Amino acid sequence: MKWIILAGWFWTRLHPVTKAVNKHLLPIYNKPMIYYPLETLIESWIDKIMLITNPENVSNFIDLLKSWEEFREKYKRPIQIVYAIQPKPTWIAHGLWIAKDYVGVENCVLMLWDNLFENSIEIKKEIMNFSWWATIFVKEVEDPKRFGVAEIDWNGVVLSLEEKPQNPKTNLAVTWVYIYDNSCFEKSIWQPLSERWEFEITYINELYRMEGNLNAIKLSWRWFDTGTFDSMLVASNFIKDLKDIE
Repeated sequence: MKWIILAGWFWTRLHPVTKAVNKHLLPIYNKPMIYYPLETLIESWIDKIMLITNPENVSNFIDLLKSWEEFREKYKRPIQIVYAIQPKPTWIAHGLWIAKDYVGVENCVLMLWDNLFENSIEIKKEIMNFSWWATIFVKEVEDPKRFGVAEIDWNGVVLSLEEKPQNPKTNLAVTWVYIYDNSCFEKSIWQPLSERWEFEITYINELYRMEGNLNAIKLSWRWFDTGTFDSMLVASNFIKDLKDIE
């Protein structure tokens, strides 16, 4: 199993800050945003990681992560990270395709860095015991129109997917963590651009769903989408409260 991390391009929702700094290097309380999902994947016993970012910021990530001393000391094992560049902001599924040769014949986990979970034990468990074709993770939210939305049955089989719907069928947002078998690359070969001129990951997920091979895990713990200043503040305060309790 290999891990693909997308941490690229500039987010207008965080302008003017992200005109100068990659969003994923911004702090959530006392750590760069990138550290939180990094700890999740290392605790899932995935030691081979590809980080995909835009040309302007790759050196910043290398400078931040090149030593890995604190992670080596904490987890007591070697961790390999390689870097790749996404030349244009053509979104998530294109980032997956960039990692094709790196993943090779293995399965993979695709994740956006701006996911922050109160507890990622359900994700770790699924990664370590993955035996399906594709798995997504969903969480009930108050504003599903902002997200991809899933409809699932009692057994977790995905019945329908919608990308930022105006009238969502459910309030189950698809979080930005995906586990795929190796057929994900074959599915992306003929992928068209969406109406937003992006290679949407929903297209890949929908192909798995049409085959009856897309499963969803409903998360019980809190999930933060740290894509706005308000959500970053909420996440930072949450982490601070946890530290205060400790």
